[in-house]
Amino acid sequence: MMTPVKDPKVKTKQAGESGLKRLTRHQMFIPLAALALLVLFNLIADPSFFAVSIKENSLGNPVLSGNIISVLDNASELVILAIGMTLVTASSGGQDISVGATMAIAGSVILRMVCGGQITADTMQMPLLLAVLIGILVSMVFGAFNGALVAYFKIQPMVATLIMYTAGRSIAAWINNNQLPIINDQVFKYAGTFLPGVPVPTPIFITALVILAFWLILKFTTLGLYTQSVGINANSSRLNGLDPKLIKLLTYVILGVCVAVAGFIRVSRSGSINYSRMAENIEMDAILAVALGGNVLSGGRFNIYGSILGAYVIQFLTTTLYKYDVPSTALPAYKAVVVILLVVLSAPVVREKLASLKKAPAKTAKEVS
Repeated sequence: MMTPVKDPKVKTKQAGESGLKRLTRHQMFIPLAALALLVLFNLIADPSFFAVSIKENSLGNPVLSGNIISVLDNASELVILAIGMTLVTASSGGQDISVGATMAIAGSVILRMVCGGQITADTMQMPLLLAVLIGILVSMVFGAFNGALVAYFKIQPMVATLIMYTAGRSIAAWINNNQLPIINDQVFKYAGTFLPGVPVPTPIFITALVILAFWLILKFTTLGLYTQSVGINANSSRLNGLDPKLIKLLTYVILGVCVAVAGFIRVSRSGSINYSRMAENIEMDAILAVALGGNVLSGGRFNIYGSILGAYVIQFLTTTLYKYDVPSTALPAYKAVVVILLVVLSAPVVREKLASLKKAPAKTAKEVS
């Protein structure tokens, strides 16, 4: 009996279909597709959106300017927060909604240190590195507070962090006696603006260093493995010798470090602080970045690089909306609609439904033949 010869064209077609299927199921597909759509829209609407030029800043130094530079610069705080939020989400199956308020606390502490308790200071009263380290330490303490409520008192993460979300900005104002300290030392502002002779915004370098640090941590330590293990099944992790409570606490402390770094960048941009408006609603963008990156918000497996890309997509969207004169009051509504669509499309249930719809025509064709 002769064996039928398979048509190589059919084989190639099947391989192409399986490759496309793998691509659409990949965790990074949704954020990459969203970024591609935003790029395509701006290319069609106004190609000059991607123009980069050199202009003089307020100090007369030549610096890079353009929408793409603005996206990379303004996304810095969100990217750093999204990294920490990813670890917290993976380990605890919940989100920290107090990161904006804790950023205000960290920024307030740093300003208090460099201003030396004065309302206005022309020079820093403390070495900048020491002031930042104190701000990081304070933020880690508040992160540990949130983590202890979640890990040891078993309070749902969003409820546990609601305490700091509510009280954080008042604490930040109390640290500086309800005054708005101003530091005029240009060295303090380097981290939020430009280093002398460097045309690229400093926050871009800081963000790159944070990403590199976490890449090294996840590559050469077991933090990622332990975090995922606890998020998937805490009881099994305990039977395998891990301490789920300690790991959850650790992820909240790490998020505290990220919050402090982001808070330092934010106050460094202006040399002052507005307690009620600083980093307002940034916690929602951080959570959306994690979701947009394909991470499951109920915990378990995670992809930090997906969250990073999600953060840049959100900032790209924000910059695009500002480019076309969308009012700032309407901006959250536009962002919500677009992000909801993207998150819904990335949901496993929706993907399975779309896959079943693709299979239906193929089955019909076979039945007819």
